[in-house]
Amino acid sequence: MYPNLSYILHAIFGTEPDNALSIIQTFGLFLALSFLVGAYFLRKELKRKADEGLFKPTLVDPSAKSDFKWFDIITNGLILGIIATKFAHIALNYNTFSKDPSGFLLTMEGPWFIMILVMALFTYLKYKAWQKEPIQEVEGKKVAIYPHDRVGDITIIAAFSGVLGSKLFSIFEDLSGFFDDPIGSFFSGSGLNIYGGLIMGFLAVYYYIRKYEINPLHVMDAIAPPLIMSYAVGRMGCQLSGDGDWGIVNNNPVPGWWVLPNNWWASRYPHNVIDEGIKIADCGWKHCMQLAEAVYPTPVYEIIFAFIIFLILWVLRKRIAAPGVLFFIYMVLNGIERFGIEKIRVNDKYAFMGLNLSQASYIAILYMLIGSFCIYYFTKRHQNIR
Repeated sequence: MYPNLSYILHAIFGTEPDNALSIIQTFGLFLALSFLVGAYFLRKELKRKADEGLFKPTLVDPSAKSDFKWFDIITNGLILGIIATKFAHIALNYNTFSKDPSGFLLTMEGPWFIMILVMALFTYLKYKAWQKEPIQEVEGKKVAIYPHDRVGDITIIAAFSGVLGSKLFSIFEDLSGFFDDPIGSFFSGSGLNIYGGLIMGFLAVYYYIRKYEINPLHVMDAIAPPLIMSYAVGRMGCQLSGDGDWGIVNNNPVPGWWVLPNNWWASRYPHNVIDEGIKIADCGWKHCMQLAEAVYPTPVYEIIFAFIIFLILWVLRKRIAAPGVLFFIYMVLNGIERFGIEKIRVNDKYAFMGLNLSQASYIAILYMLIGSFCIYYFTKRHQNIR
């Protein structure tokens, strides 16, 4: 496994791992890539729908002076302040940082007065620049802004709300672990709940598009293929880093019909990022653990199924006329995939209405039920409108 970038470069170029590049976590890297890939396909789909006349543009006067966006400016100042604080903390304690870069950064230690100063200075400078903006009223010159022009905003909103939702849902699954180490638990690179991210991301993006009076059903259809593609890329990060999102023990021999690599049938996840298992002999690196028994590499299976679902949605996207139906097909397929994979995943079970399933299994059932009902409803509604 490759817990961070230094291990990836070691595998490619033979450089020593656990250097300064270990600050770049593999899971975080692929999480960022997943949003970039999703943004690419989302813009492509929104642009296609705009060309088909399914979206009305918002007319904006570019010459008019805009309102000062306090929330955006303070948020950006806060981010810059945190970065400045961490860089100062690294400069003052480089020897400690070099021994454990990721652990060093994920602490609350540092000269936090720098963050306050940077945030205040950034906000002040932005405000003064805004005050100096000329007010020019030029009638008749308005720019048409389509939904595909807002992909950057949509992606950022989905990223922040999705990660926050993922963390919150994972905390609910392990409240005792959170209370034992709130900071470490919240800021750790592992333990993200995909359904929490999907639900929070959906609500935040839905609020945003309704704010600009964009047809939500057409946006939902456009977002379905990018969503499952992003999921596939994110699961690559889970698999490559060995973040604990693996399956149950698999001591079964490789069957004769298995045509994929043997370690896709069962894996011990050597050098996994959460350091679980037993020590690898003669290993002197930071991450030297592997599982005592081989397990099902469930992220691999989810990657394969996610690509299959993406291809299905990509083929259907131009063939389904009823708005919203493609998105709910995605919900049904996603629910089927997740419900099936939960049978061989390591997870906590919860008794409810005579069932004993994982949190994700219950949500997957809801996905299938809601998706099936909405496919029927929106199909019938479209037929009646026609």
